[in-house]
Amino acid sequence: MKIIFKIITLIVSKSSILVGGQAVIEGVMMRVPGAYATAVRDPEGKLQVDRHKFVSLTEKYAVLKLPFIRGIVSLFEAMKIGIGTLNWSADISIPEESQEKANKKPGDKSSGKIWEIITTIFALLVGMGIFFAAPIGITSWLFEKNNEPFLFNILSGIIRIILFLTYLGLISLMKDVKRLFQYHGAEHKTVYTFENGKPLTVENAKTFPTQHPRCGTSFIFIIMIVAILFFAVVDTILIGILGDLKIWMRLVFHLPLIPFVAGLGYEVLKITAKHRENVIFRAFSQPGLWLQNITTKTPDDDQLEVAIHALKCAFGDSLPEYEGKQYKADAIG
Repeated sequence: MKIIFKIITLIVSKSSILVGGQAVIEGVMMRVPGAYATAVRDPEGKLQVDRHKFVSLTEKYAVLKLPFIRGIVSLFEAMKIGIGTLNWSADISIPEESQEKANKKPGDKSSGKIWEIITTIFALLVGMGIFFAAPIGITSWLFEKNNEPFLFNILSGIIRIILFLTYLGLISLMKDVKRLFQYHGAEHKTVYTFENGKPLTVENAKTFPTQHPRCGTSFIFIIMIVAILFFAVVDTILIGILGDLKIWMRLVFHLPLIPFVAGLGYEVLKITAKHRENVIFRAFSQPGLWLQNITTKTPDDDQLEVAIHALKCAFGDSLPEYEGKQYKADAIG
């Protein structure tokens, strides 16, 4: 089950410019300037909070703040924080796991950390296999278009989107994942409340939608569209040099370029979010919002309380400095 949650984390994790977050097991993580906090409701109904100071590498090194590079850095930072908070939330919401860790000897704890690293890598490999390698293999098997780069990547992209939608649809039927998606909706409603300068209350949060234009789900969809065009150009160059392109060649050349596609997708997401009043940009971002009908569900009041508590704890004493103002395009929900 935890592996499934880690794959979901890789999907819904998102970089944060001002305010952002993600759903975790029975809780929400919120990230703000200089810190992030995770609030989880334990089996006794009490709220447990884990807060950390955090400064992005893009703030420390100017070169990492350049377009495209900042997207790659932010994505990896979001994944690292996301998986860490996911593991912590599991310890709080599933006390049996926490007790087992507490009872382990030092050597056992080290092996436990190694096992967590292994499961994370495995989740990443499974995700890459399903959403990256499989579409290329299926396209090559069903259609003899290996040396027609644009057509091949369009077909491969369509298959990738179908697999992605099928995966999300199937896991959304699971009870635990449905609750995770409810917390995802609570996170978005809370971010909307903050962005609109409203007091952070459950009643205010309930008035906002669960879909957010800068959600990680929209980010993944944009990456899939960008990948079609990007890899079509790459394949055209490779065919011009090599003359022929086998499946293994595509995998070898495409795999190292995925971070660059993510960086490009990050810039596209920023542009579409910033210019949502524009008809073209709004139409481009709409499929990502539709997709959030799967990855977000309407939360109950208790779940909204958790999300609001996470955001307040993340800000800490600096909350009065930020609340009550309206923010546009500077927050990722």
